[in-house]
Amino acid sequence: MTAESPYERWRRAFTAATTRQKSFTTMSGIPLEPVYGPPDGEFPGIYPYTRGAHASMYRSRLWTMRMFAGFGTATDTNTRFKEIIRSGGTGLSTAFDMPTLLGLDSDDPMALGEVGRCGVAIDSLADMRDLFADIDLATITTSMTINSPAAIMLALFIAQAEEAGVARDRLGGTLQNDILKEYQAQKEFVFPPRQSMRLVRDTMAFTAAAMPKWNSISVSGYHIREAGSTAAEELAFTLANGFAYVELAREAGLPVDAVAPRLSFFFNAHIDFFEEIAKYRAARRIWARWLKDHYGATDERSWQLRFHTQTAGVSLTAQQPENNIARTAIEALAGVLGGTQSLHTNSMDEALALPSEKAARIALRTQQIIAHETNVAHVADPLGGSWFVEELTDEMERRAEAIFGEIRGFGDGSMLEGCIRGIEENWFQGRIADSAYQLERLFNQGDRIVVGVNDFLEGNDEDDPSILRITNEDEAKQLVRLDQVRRDRDDSRVRDAIDRLIREAAQPEVNLMPALIDAAKAYVTVGEMMSAMAGVFGRYVEVPSL
Repeated sequence: MTAESPYERWRRAFTAATTRQKSFTTMSGIPLEPVYGPPDGEFPGIYPYTRGAHASMYRSRLWTMRMFAGFGTATDTNTRFKEIIRSGGTGLSTAFDMPTLLGLDSDDPMALGEVGRCGVAIDSLADMRDLFADIDLATITTSMTINSPAAIMLALFIAQAEEAGVARDRLGGTLQNDILKEYQAQKEFVFPPRQSMRLVRDTMAFTAAAMPKWNSISVSGYHIREAGSTAAEELAFTLANGFAYVELAREAGLPVDAVAPRLSFFFNAHIDFFEEIAKYRAARRIWARWLKDHYGATDERSWQLRFHTQTAGVSLTAQQPENNIARTAIEALAGVLGGTQSLHTNSMDEALALPSEKAARIALRTQQIIAHETNVAHVADPLGGSWFVEELTDEMERRAEAIFGEIRGFGDGSMLEGCIRGIEENWFQGRIADSAYQLERLFNQGDRIVVGVNDFLEGNDEDDPSILRITNEDEAKQLVRLDQVRRDRDDSRVRDAIDRLIREAAQPEVNLMPALIDAAKAYVTVGEMMSAMAGVFGRYVEVPSL
């Protein structure tokens, strides 16, 4: 029997898919094929997935318009979530404030002045209940951007969902939970790297067994790029971290095909349009090949890299902020042409403050215009075959592979050990710092133009737009809420839950998720759970390179 060609496999998969409308044409009525290219070339949904993760791509389903939101109290953010849903958003993404990201309660002295400022304050199950009040978690997916306390936040989420009658196996969404990039770029770590990886392992194992619709990790290059890396470094460091989590799961006895399909990725959409598209295409190809050849995955879902994209925060300017609408539109278009599965578009005022309701709506409308007015979603990988894009894709792959070789060298062949040692020896941090410095030099020298910042300055004296302001009153309301929780809870139940958490944290082979869920239901606060684990794990202090 003659083996199916890539085209025949693609055609069979495409024919089996359901399309969201009957015909796809240009505005002039010219019929459009779902993909273009030679019969012996690559096709979307077919290994190595350079041209897209799914055979029918956006003809079956548009990307999820997952808008990132969070500010003030949980009640404030719940109102914004509902506005996003009313405006056509199809997924929620939660931004937490800095104390929550660092595992601090709102009444911790270190939290003073930061409560609710850059995201929503979540201290206990009571806040998580308010955050998702009257939102059907069985029908809408939720992403939570949190890392050091990620296991705790997942426990709170499960507890409030079950309280609302939604079983954990029905919950769909993503936990960022990518602790490696915290040490490399974002710096919101608490525990030492190896102890933090134990918590990642526990969430991976727990969700693999009990939450089939849940992505346990969103491997995040976004923050690596925001910290100043190049596109090639973002690609390489992100995929290396993904490989490290695969190896972590394997060490825990989890089959690669039980874990890899539930890993998702999170990339930056920066302003260099074609480079970004090439980065996404190379990412899919590299991931597919490594999972198949290096890690022995046999399930095609393990080979398919699926990713969320967010437009570049660092490309936004405080000067002439309306220009940011254009920047965001260009970056979002790159994400779509690169085949993203979900997308967040930044708001024009985010260089000044958290987005206002109007600015957030404009950002969402930007996605809707791309989706419904431009027709770019009609054809998969429309730039595939371009000599320029194909060469950029190949070059991205070459540069990434060179970096993989260095990282595996640190780990004596192990990507997991290489990533941890690279963090402990400040190799990742140094690479990112050097790249950020080189780019900043180009800006300062005028070799790279940023409109409204180092050229085309007319209009810089205009008044800033109205912005969202988080007041001290919001912080005060959160402190009252937390105090009420402490007074109303059963103190003996709290002590028992904390004692169990400390006892099991000292046993490396025990999965901590059941103890964390028990603590969440007892109204143990985020800070109390983190402190209990810190007493066993210790706290990490980065030693800078001289």
